[in-house]
Amino acid sequence: MRNPVPRAETELASFGGAQDLHALIDTVPDAMIVIDTSGQILSFSKGAERMFGYDEADVLGENVSLLMPSPDRERHDRYLSRYLETGERRIIGIGRVTTARARDGATFPIDLSVGELNLGEKTVFAGFIRDLTSSRQTEQQLHSLQSELAHVSRISAMGTLATSIAHELNQPLTAITNYVEAALDLLADPTSENLATIREALKESASETIRAGQIVQRLREFISRGDTTREFTSLSRIVKEASALALIDGDARDVDFVVNLDTHGDRVLVDAVQIQQVLVNLIRNALEAMQGCEIKQLTITSKAADDMVQISVCDSGPGLDAHVAERLFHPFVSTKASGMGLGLSICHTIINAHEGKIWATPSPGGGTEFHFTLISPKGPTDDD
Repeated sequence: MRNPVPRAETELASFGGAQDLHALIDTVPDAMIVIDTSGQILSFSKGAERMFGYDEADVLGENVSLLMPSPDRERHDRYLSRYLETGERRIIGIGRVTTARARDGATFPIDLSVGELNLGEKTVFAGFIRDLTSSRQTEQQLHSLQSELAHVSRISAMGTLATSIAHELNQPLTAITNYVEAALDLLADPTSENLATIREALKESASETIRAGQIVQRLREFISRGDTTREFTSLSRIVKEASALALIDGDARDVDFVVNLDTHGDRVLVDAVQIQQVLVNLIRNALEAMQGCEIKQLTITSKAADDMVQISVCDSGPGLDAHVAERLFHPFVSTKASGMGLGLSICHTIINAHEGKIWATPSPGGGTEFHFTLISPKGPTDDD
């Protein structure tokens, strides 16, 4: 926000100067970071020190991208330059749930808000950061959203199937029942006329059985295609928000978490909420698989090819049992003792509905690598 300057300077002066202002900011439990137009850190509050593990003296003059995981770290200066050139707001004055990187390399979810202030001829940006892993209220909200995503998909995939089967199969099953009961009654008096009627009833029963099978097949085709509303969306934004949701429990504090996305496959034709759910599921599965492992590495990558983009989620866990791997995307097949085996089946349904494919392979690090494809036009996008 471009605010009038003289009033701000007067109020700062009357307050007692920069030192007093800094002392006031330090009382705020959340982090506050001030940068200049080149991205260099000018101020780093006590809350920021606690959150990121750096002392202010360590980061003054450093580029703020130091506090970001890839790919934001490499792209931040471009984001800032684009705003200064065009005035187009992507985060400033809007806010966003994203991820940050602490001094020890840990990646964690944050709620980021950025404000703009003009001091004389100098423009600075103030970032207000809340660590979502330490916010009980926000944690509950994100947990609720994560549960809602899974619940919506279960209702969509299983509820629609159950209701449709009950409605569609009712007529042929009722007809079969009536024909069979009539045939049984006529067998009590097996005259030639009754036998002819019995044959006709059994013939009709067979026809109704075929009809029931066709109904089931049609429902399976409907579910595999899905009924989604898709629009072009930034893949990097979906990955960023899904990562924040998946990391809300703080399970990635000791995980080397890297995101490396192909800018030429960032524009995807999707239902963003459903693809976000797929990513949350795969990331959570990867984190759970690596529990107890000495080396914990989680990587999300993408690669554009023709009119598709392939997204991969790779972990360094123990890998999949060969017998489970064969039926991995079938309903009620789970690698977890307490799992229902619906998560990957739902992912499979969602990706198929997006005209893509999903599969798993052993990862180079000995764990598992899940891949899925989405429709993506050629060329990069400026969306962050």
